[in-house]
Amino acid sequence: MMNRELLVRLFSLVWLVFVWVLLWGTITLPTMLAGLAVAAFITFALPLPRVPVEGRLHPLSFVWLVLTCAYEMIKSSVEVAWLALRPSPPPPTALVEHEFRVRSDLSLALLVDVLNNIPGSMVVELDHTRRIGFVHLLDGGSDEQIAAFRQTIETIESRFIRAFERPEDWKESPHSPRTDPDTELT
Repeated sequence: MMNRELLVRLFSLVWLVFVWVLLWGTITLPTMLAGLAVAAFITFALPLPRVPVEGRLHPLSFVWLVLTCAYEMIKSSVEVAWLALRPSPPPPTALVEHEFRVRSDLSLALLVDVLNNIPGSMVVELDHTRRIGFVHLLDGGSDEQIAAFRQTIETIESRFIRAFERPEDWKESPHSPRTDPDTELT
């Protein structure tokens, strides 16, 4: 069985070749070979730092995560559009503190990206070591609106945990800073 690192490199190669072919706009053997050469150079001569991959992907939970995120983005788009079109002053904003429960850095980065793509919200600060984030909320004029937004964050985060970080599948990566004896987290 192939290990994860090799699978990630192969996926990177295929993805870069695909992007190369898209950029050139033609699917020909020379274009694909040139793309493979560029992809191999990028992947092996200019490698990115290792991203610890921990946990396991659960496809059905992932689909549920995608549907939940799409729903929240559409709902928030309608709400922000209404705030822009209604004949009244701008709503009061809020800064919401949230302690994230996801354990892997990859899941945390993806979760922050999802929150930033929901209209009306943006993660403005993230304490990586303590897993605390501050999220700006466009319409935070009442305790009910803030509580509803906190519930949205909790729902999306729990979908991330079900899709990527179930406790029964959790396996700490040997490349994680938490397992490196030379790295000290405070």
